[in-house]
Amino acid sequence: MTVRAFAVTRPAGPTEILEYEPPPLGPLEVDVTLTHSGVCQTDLSLIDDHYGITGFPVVVGHEGVGVVKAVGAAVDPDELAIGQRVGVGAIAGSCFHCEWCVAGQQHLCPQRDDVVLRGTGGTFAGQVRASDWRHVPPIPDALTSAETAPLLCAGTTVFNAIVGHDVRPTDRVAVVGVGGLGHIALQVLAAWGCHVTAISTSADKAEDARRFGAHDFLDSHDLSGARDRFDFILDTVGADLPWDDYFATLRPRGKLCVVGVPASPLTVSPLSLLPAEKSLVSAVVGPPRVTRRLLEFAALHGIRAEVEVFPVAEIDRALEHVRQGKARYRAVLDFAVS
Repeated sequence: MTVRAFAVTRPAGPTEILEYEPPPLGPLEVDVTLTHSGVCQTDLSLIDDHYGITGFPVVVGHEGVGVVKAVGAAVDPDELAIGQRVGVGAIAGSCFHCEWCVAGQQHLCPQRDDVVLRGTGGTFAGQVRASDWRHVPPIPDALTSAETAPLLCAGTTVFNAIVGHDVRPTDRVAVVGVGGLGHIALQVLAAWGCHVTAISTSADKAEDARRFGAHDFLDSHDLSGARDRFDFILDTVGADLPWDDYFATLRPRGKLCVVGVPASPLTVSPLSLLPAEKSLVSAVVGPPRVTRRLLEFAALHGIRAEVEVFPVAEIDRALEHVRQGKARYRAVLDFAVS
């Protein structure tokens, strides 16, 4: 079957139709006919060749939701069935026998199938193939496809930070940035039971932050009143921050977790860390068990990505919308509307 994808052939260029014939389906592989795909800032970074690693032509996208079209011979029929609604996220396979996979940390597998680095195998297409069905989570009935797509990258990233770094319901937590990741993090942390503070440069986002679950709002230009306040800070913005100022807001043994990608090296004074045993940590998209747990948690607590939906025929407009930072709060492509 011919796959029809939306490729970019030069840095920051427009999309063009790319058609290709996929190879025969492997025993663990799953083909998914896509109905929706989220647009992540990482997709724009690759399209614009921000990191200098993009090979063109490229088909990006790694937040896909659709229905199972075909399964390999070794796929467990009790777990995935043709016609079932599923997601294909940033990591679509791993070896399942290295030390990381055996420990349940398949997202750290050296041989993982990283969708964002596939070249022409992303979810900006009518169909996507996952290399291992165990990385393809079913979507709970309570979640709509458009609102779920961003959970497969932005959502699982912030959820992995929370569960991976042992954030407790009694913790006082700050979320830096009320954007694509931040607005999901606020919802999850509020449902987790934490006291949540949103920190942003945009005062006009205060009302939205509280709607997403924040109990307090701080202007990031003045953190002087927040000294020794937080147990955990989740930095969701891809920007350089005054790191020592943020460490000053942490309580002893507090953690600052970076999930956005700063433009420059992080510079932190040793005295911001050592005297009170504070930590700088990070998180990326979670392993399959964490993503499935997130989807179940979101269905239970009514957590949704707030999305702007674009017909796939307007993909270039959607990309420019995200590039200019105008999305409120995630852009999603709808393949059912041309």
